[in-house]
Amino acid sequence: MRLTPGTSLLCVIDVQERLLAVMPGAERLVARVARLAEAARLLGVRATLTEQYPQGLGATAAPLRGILPAAEAKMRFSCSGCPGFDAATDPGSGLVSVVICGLETHVCVSQTVLDLLTRGVVVFVAVDAVASRHTIDHEVALRRLEGAGAILTTTEAILFEWCRSADHPVFQAVRKLVVEPGPA
Repeated sequence: MRLTPGTSLLCVIDVQERLLAVMPGAERLVARVARLAEAARLLGVRATLTEQYPQGLGATAAPLRGILPAAEAKMRFSCSGCPGFDAATDPGSGLVSVVICGLETHVCVSQTVLDLLTRGVVVFVAVDAVASRHTIDHEVALRRLEGAGAILTTTEAILFEWCRSADHPVFQAVRKLVVEPGPA
């Protein structure tokens, strides 16, 4: 299974201010999510954004707000059940695969991935763009998701897979997202 822009969806889950405040490597995570979001914009990949209980957990991180669609608020941990997310992942939409990033790996990310896998959707988890407060929760969740059938990959691999070739019309702009220095 390979990613293509026209049949992919980028799903950004709950990258919110109050969650980020307690997340190790938050600045790096936001930079990786922004990398995915900007590449999706350049390549015409559809995207969704959710916020878990925004009244309590705050808004999406400021650097992401201008490059992603408006956030859909949710109370359920999984994105399934959100009207916008469900419409974007409807079998009749031409969707083949979903790229997942966001917070937290063992809660909202995991439950969304498991729901998508149950529906037969191919799911790619950007391991450098998901996180949990505690390392053990993050690591165990990734193992569980891989065992359930999710494909673990990285943001850089996703970007180049969406491009396919160095002669792609926006390759240089996408390449720039990878080579420009960001948080370590």
